[in-house]
Amino acid sequence: MINAHRCLTWLAALGLMGGANCSSAPVPEQAQATSTPLPPGFSAYWHQGKAEVTSYTLDQARYGELHRGEAVLVYVTEDLSRKKQVKLDNPSATPDDAVPVLKLNLVKKFATGVYDYSIMTSTFTPTDQGRFPHTLKVTTSVQEWCGNAFTQLNLRPKGGYAVSQKSYFESEGDVESNLEPALLEDELWTRIRLNPATLPTGSVKVVPGTVSARLRHHPLQPEQATLSLADAPAGKAGQAGVLAYTVAYSTPSSRRLVIYFEKAFPHGIVGWEETYPDQAGSAKPQMLTTRATRKKTMMLDYWRTHNNEHAALRDSLGLK
Repeated sequence: MINAHRCLTWLAALGLMGGANCSSAPVPEQAQATSTPLPPGFSAYWHQGKAEVTSYTLDQARYGELHRGEAVLVYVTEDLSRKKQVKLDNPSATPDDAVPVLKLNLVKKFATGVYDYSIMTSTFTPTDQGRFPHTLKVTTSVQEWCGNAFTQLNLRPKGGYAVSQKSYFESEGDVESNLEPALLEDELWTRIRLNPATLPTGSVKVVPGTVSARLRHHPLQPEQATLSLADAPAGKAGQAGVLAYTVAYSTPSSRRLVIYFEKAFPHGIVGWEETYPDQAGSAKPQMLTTRATRKKTMMLDYWRTHNNEHAALRDSLGLK
C-alpha cells in the first residue's frame, strides 16, 4: 500500500550524504543511510536485458499555443561509473566502480509552425537508494532551428550539483555553476519506478526540470514546492488504479506538474500535465497546460533493432 506521507530518508540528510561528480574523486557512502527495499519482481522485470519503451501523444505549450507532437520514455538499467559518471563499457572489469542505475531517456518531438523541436533528458538514479541516496547525473539537450542548448548536472562528493550549461543565447551562454543540495524534479520520474512509497510529500525545495527551465529561460535553482500523492481524479488518467504525484511550485514560478502512474508494479507512467504561464514569444503570459497521454508500451532491446527491417516496430509503438 502506498503511504503518501512517507518521506525519503535521504531527503532529511540532504547535503550530508555522498555522491560523485564528473571528476575522479571517489563517492563516499553514508553509513546511517538505510536501504529501501525494491518492489517484488523488480529484478525479473528490469534485469531481463531489455528496455521499457513507452510512446505518448503530446500537446506541448510553446509561444502561447499548444503544439501536437510525440513523447517517448525509455527506461533501462545499466552500470554507471562512480568516478566518471559515464556508462561503463565493461562493468565486470571494475566492479568497485560500478553503480547500478535506472536510466530514463525522456524524449519530446514537436513542431512550432514551420520548425521543430527535439528534446531529450537523461536521468541516472542508483537503484540502491540506501547506499546512493541521490541521483548521480542529469543531462538535457534541446535542438531547434535557432540552435542548440545543453545542460548537465553532476553530483558532487559533498552534496549539491555541479552544473554546466551551454546555449546559443547570449544571456545564458556558457555557464559553470553549483546548486545547493535539493531534490531534482527530473529524478522524480525514476524514483516513481524504483519505489513510489519513498516519494517525498509536503513542503520541499525542488530544482525544476531542466527542460522546463530551458524553455522558460529561467535560472536553474531550487524553488519551494508542495509535493502530494493521491488517487488520480476520476477520468483524469483514463483508467482506475492510477496515482497522481503533484509538484506545485510557489510564486514566482506558479508552475504545477502532475505525473500519473499505476499503483501496481511496475508503476508505469500513464501520462503527465505541466501547467505554467507561457511567456515565450508573447507580451502577455498565458496559462497553458502541456499534456502527454500513453499510447503503447513495449519491452525492447532497441539497441539491436536498428536496421530497416525493424522500422515496423515504430508502427507497433504508434510512432510517426
